[in-house]
Amino acid sequence: MFVWSLFAQAGPMPPQPTAGLWIFMLIGLLISALAMLYSGFWLWMLIDCILREPDRFFWIWLLVIAPFPGAIVYAVARFFPQRDFTAPQWMRAWTRGKELARLETAAHQIGNAHQFLQWGDALREVGRWDQAKAAYEQALLKDPQSLPALWGAALVAVQQKHPADVKNFCQRILAVDPQYKFGDVSLAYGRGLQDLGDAAAARQHFEQHVKRWRHPEAVYLLACECRDAGDIDAAREHIKSMLRDIHGSPTAIARKFGRWKSRGQKLLRQLR
Repeated sequence: MFVWSLFAQAGPMPPQPTAGLWIFMLIGLLISALAMLYSGFWLWMLIDCILREPDRFFWIWLLVIAPFPGAIVYAVARFFPQRDFTAPQWMRAWTRGKELARLETAAHQIGNAHQFLQWGDALREVGRWDQAKAAYEQALLKDPQSLPALWGAALVAVQQKHPADVKNFCQRILAVDPQYKFGDVSLAYGRGLQDLGDAAAARQHFEQHVKRWRHPEAVYLLACECRDAGDIDAAREHIKSMLRDIHGSPTAIARKFGRWKSRGQKLLRQLR
C-alpha cells in the first residue's frame, strides 16, 4: 500500500519510447555519423586541393559552394587519378583467386618460363611477395635472360627492401637493353645504389640518367646527392630544372608529379 501511495502521489508515469521512436533515434544517429564522416572526407579533400591542386581556385570554390557532392567530384576527378588508385591488395587477391589457381596449375604442369612469369606477375599484383619471388626464380632458372622475369624480381626486391638484389637484377637488364621500360629500370638501379650507400656511383648514374629521361624523381635524387656532396650550386640548378619541367608539362602530367614538385620546392628553400 505504501509503494502504491508513492506512485499515486508522483502522478502518472511518463510514456515509454515506442518501437517507432527507437527506430527514428537510430536513424538520426546513423545520419549524424555519416555526416561526420563526410565532413572529415570533405576537409581531407579541401586540404589536398589547397596543397597540391594546380587549378585550386576553381576546386576550392566548388568545395566551399557545394560541399556535397563537391568532395566526391574532386576525389573522382583529381585525387584518385593523381595517385593511380587501385583496389587494395586483399581485395585483388580475393577477386583473382581463381585466376591465381589457374596460373599456378599452368606453371607446374607446363613448366615453361612464360608460365612462371605470368604466375609471378599475378602474385606480385596482389601483394604475395614471397610467392612472387619464388615464381620469378623458377622463370629465371628456365630462362636466365628473360627481361620481364628480371624486372619482376627487381620489383619484388624493391618492395622487400633488398637493394643488393635490386642492383643485380637491374644491372642485368640494363646490360641487355639500357632503355627497357623507358627508364624505370635505370631509375630503380639508381635507387638501389643510393640504398647501398654508394653515393659516388649513384650520382654518376643519375647524371647520365637525366640526360635521357627527365623523371622528376631522378632529378630530385640527383639534387640530393649533389647537396650531400657539398655541391649546393649543382643541387639548386637540378631542382630548378625539375620545377621548370613540371611547370612546362600539361596539367594532367603536372598533377601526377605534384609530390616531387612539393619536395623540390621544400629542398630549394633549404638550399638558399
